[in-house]
Amino acid sequence: MASTSNSKSIAEDDEGEEEEIARFDDFTLASSWERFISDIEVVCRQWLDDGPQNLLVKSAVPMDLSNGLYKVKSEFKYAMKSYCMEYYFQATNDGKLADWNQALHDLQLSFGVKEFVVIAPQSASGVVLDSPEASKLLSAVAIALSNCTSLWPAFVPVHDPSRKAYIGIQNMGTVFTRRFEADRIGSQVPIKLMHLEGLYELFVSKFTYTKVDFSMQQFKIHFKMRLTYRTPTYDDEDEVHEADAGVTESGGNAEGEARNKTQWDDDCPWSEWYTTDDPVKGFELLAIWSEITAESSLEMAELENASPFEAEKWFLHPCLSENFSDISDGKTIGFASQLCLLVKALEMSLEAQFMEDFVSAVENSGSDNFKSSAVIPPPTVLDRVLKDLFHQVAEAQPYLSVGEHKGSRAIKGAPLYSLFAQFCLHALWFGNCNIHAIAVLWVEFVREVRWCWEESQPLPRMPANGIIDLSTCLINQKLHMLAICIDRQRQQGPKLSDTSRHDSTPDDSKIQKDLQDQRFFSPREASEDFDGDCESSQSTSNGLLSPMAEEASYNSKNHEIATYAISKSSEHERRGSAGALPNMMLLHSREIMHAPITQDPPLMTEDMHEERLRAAEACADSFNFSAQLEKEILLSDMSAFKAANPEAVFEDFIRWHSPKDWEDDHSETGASQTSTAKGSKNEWPPRGRLSKRMSEYGSSWRKIWNEAPALEVSKQKPLLDPNREGEKVLHYLETLRPHQLLEQMVCTAFRAAADTLNQTSFGDLNQMTTKIGQLYLTMSSTLKYVQSHSRSGDSDIIEDVRRLCVIFGHVEKLLTIAASLHRKFLRAPLLAEAIFRDYHDYYQKNMGNGTVQGDSKKEFKKKHEIRARERDMVATMFTPPQTELKAEKAKMPVCKCRFSR
Repeated sequence: MASTSNSKSIAEDDEGEEEEIARFDDFTLASSWERFISDIEVVCRQWLDDGPQNLLVKSAVPMDLSNGLYKVKSEFKYAMKSYCMEYYFQATNDGKLADWNQALHDLQLSFGVKEFVVIAPQSASGVVLDSPEASKLLSAVAIALSNCTSLWPAFVPVHDPSRKAYIGIQNMGTVFTRRFEADRIGSQVPIKLMHLEGLYELFVSKFTYTKVDFSMQQFKIHFKMRLTYRTPTYDDEDEVHEADAGVTESGGNAEGEARNKTQWDDDCPWSEWYTTDDPVKGFELLAIWSEITAESSLEMAELENASPFEAEKWFLHPCLSENFSDISDGKTIGFASQLCLLVKALEMSLEAQFMEDFVSAVENSGSDNFKSSAVIPPPTVLDRVLKDLFHQVAEAQPYLSVGEHKGSRAIKGAPLYSLFAQFCLHALWFGNCNIHAIAVLWVEFVREVRWCWEESQPLPRMPANGIIDLSTCLINQKLHMLAICIDRQRQQGPKLSDTSRHDSTPDDSKIQKDLQDQRFFSPREASEDFDGDCESSQSTSNGLLSPMAEEASYNSKNHEIATYAISKSSEHERRGSAGALPNMMLLHSREIMHAPITQDPPLMTEDMHEERLRAAEACADSFNFSAQLEKEILLSDMSAFKAANPEAVFEDFIRWHSPKDWEDDHSETGASQTSTAKGSKNEWPPRGRLSKRMSEYGSSWRKIWNEAPALEVSKQKPLLDPNREGEKVLHYLETLRPHQLLEQMVCTAFRAAADTLNQTSFGDLNQMTTKIGQLYLTMSSTLKYVQSHSRSGDSDIIEDVRRLCVIFGHVEKLLTIAASLHRKFLRAPLLAEAIFRDYHDYYQKNMGNGTVQGDSKKEFKKKHEIRARERDMVATMFTPPQTELKAEKAKMPVCKCRFSR
């Protein structure tokens, strides 16, 4: 037993010695904490060696601030945790801290540091909640910086992230160190700390070692002060509440006034289609005192009531709406968002052959998901749209955009105030602009157009005269053609009942009134293809009147020529004369030549021209085919000329219609030629002859002349058959393919939306003018492929149009801000230009690249310095201090301060 106990005691002694050996610390090996310090030291030495300039080239990242602050970072691991150390520095090393007008980092704002190091855990909160851990981290960084002989201050974020609290330390290069401690009271701020007096006492208490009565002590404090004033923000809900309160006090109708309240953009051109929140919700005014000295809390109390006009600098910052404060694409409602939906409808338009197919698809579908995606507005909304398009049209409504942008006509769409352009703008907001809603609206639109045709009612928003503009889309050309056909039908109605009154004395004055827009005094231009090489003339030859002859010359001799013409006896009566031509006489009689009233050439749309060209190419003899097409026009002109000049011969018609085909006889002397040119009676008839091609045997012109009867315009068959052409237009509209409709709608909608925004008043903002011009160029270059004969459903074309929608949204957003600033600074336009220039430069980097989302979430924080002469105007934007003027005294950190007793 004893031996056993002895052996046991010996064994226990051996185990005790082994435990002591196991607990022995070998200080020749570095601990994990020391290795952590060493890793920090290596990184800090690298940053010190590189310097700010090299760091900018390598891996420095700019901060979301406007004072040129950058940062580099490095990651570490210690005690099973990951940490990130960041070094903040400024690109300029002038030793001065950025002004308070710029956005500063919290540590810059609190302690006035320019470059500093922050170490924090890589966690969701990014702060250290354990005090020992925070102290250990701060000590590790402080030791590493001391080994590097660096004077950078080091900080560790602590407490709740919303408090923005830090603890820090800085090696001063001596035996002394500087300690930092920052905290923020976000809620339940003591009333005392809401005043400068309380802030003064709190600041002084940090430098005292004994409890003293501050009211009995004097401490001289040097500090900077910034007061922030905000204009009241007028949200829609606030406006309604204010209106309700005012009506309640006066005893009026609260609902009526709330309903009639106006929006900020009521007089903007886009307000007819949508309304948007004011992008500039208000303004912040920063009043900065750069150096103030106070020796007591009483002086601080007096400074609290200091006038902002005593501040050395004023800086103004616009408070932008959430959708405008960052460069990412916000969910704003405007033309751009609706154009994106229209492009989606274009992509789906290839799924059916006719628009009615999309209408029947909605009616026959039983799927709730399908019906929810294909939203069709109720009949009341449809009736309201059709009523606006066809019945509520202002009489003085212009058919072409007044002052439209010069780049607008390069887009093959329709003019802004035309019927089809207004249809496209309504379609953007009809339902959710899906293909099914567009189909319903288009079918009803065509029915209304047919009703106007069958009832001979003028087609609204379309001119009933003029020539068809081939630079517009085909639907607009067709509607223009239909409007002219309806007008011709209306004119033919009363004329049919008056035909019996056309006897030996026709009413030429009435004909002149009906055809006042025609070319009375000029021959019709002959086609160059007609009869081989016919040339039309626009100038005077041998004293003959040119097509653009001045009416003043005619009016001055009108009475004399009319008297001479009446005195001449004639066997035939003149009919359909537009007036006598001065200095021109018929060859076989001494009668004055009269210009006939001629028919306008038949109107043709783009597809009619293409059909004519294809027929000419298919014909073996293209010249003869062209001559056949022009025969009806030439026959009408010859008939009208014979009716106006009964004694005329073929040579007289050539002298009037194609002066270049009449060759003068130059064998006479110069004097006789001059007298001949003037139409002297002694040198009558004029000496000359037909050109070679007109004098050839079997000339087609002479043959037509021999066949042409003497008929004035009122008795001729119209060159344009309004019944036939009108029905052809309606057939085109009713059988139009969906993708062809959507192609023209996309181009017209882009053009109409841009023309609408172009009417916005934004002052002399050159950047905005340039952006609008660039937008038109981009639209014309992108949309020209949409209406090509190849399928517009090509994915590349669709993607290009989608990018165009994004660019359009950028410009629309800029234009909205420009309009808002212009309205608020009518008395200080230069200030509006400066603020918009800053915002434009900030926004420029991301707008126009066609990306769907912005590349950054940076907010606009640029502040503009207010000059002395602008202070009075800016002050009127803020309410008096005793009411709603808000001064954020809790945000007046002392960046530079020192004290002395």
